[in-house]
Amino acid sequence: MGRDNKQGKSKNKDSLPQTPKNLKINPSDVREEFAKEFEELEKTNQKAKKK
Repeated sequence: MGRDNKQGKSKNKDSLPQTPKNLKINPSDVREEFAKEFEELEKTNQKAKKK
């Protein structure tokens, strides 16, 4: 017979196995991280406009 296609609750649901542990961001720090990224993006756009 075929294999059992058991689809229960995954134990890895809350983890990101493809992301190294040193690169993971705590959920409480996500807004701060986005703010830094947007600030860097804004700076690079201003430099590009000056040229």
